[in-house]
Amino acid sequence: MSDKNEISSWTCLSNHGHVLVCLARNPDARLRDVATKVGITERAVQKIVSDLETGGVLTREKEGRRNRYHLHPEPALRHPLEAHRSVGDLLRMLLTDSEMEATGLDRARPKKPAKR
Repeated sequence: MSDKNEISSWTCLSNHGHVLVCLARNPDARLRDVATKVGITERAVQKIVSDLETGGVLTREKEGRRNRYHLHPEPALRHPLEAHRSVGDLLRMLLTDSEMEATGLDRARPKKPAKR
């Protein structure tokens, strides 16, 4: 039997989601720092970034010895249960308005229908 005071280890987002949020908050982050925040290895973060890049969710831009990550909010989420929503929809839910503005993702906000 588990102790009621024990903290559960599961989360609603996958490691891919956590890495995405970290890079949205800090596009200049070192993958080592992202790994520490997410609680996984740097190698796992490298694999996730590669997956996100292949999926069209982000692109890497080399700036000197560092990378800068540009997120693309348009792609649909990958699971059929969430495919009616975009990456941008997820980030709008998880980031503050100022974080969205700082990343430029606020400009990708869908237009609201005109009132009649």
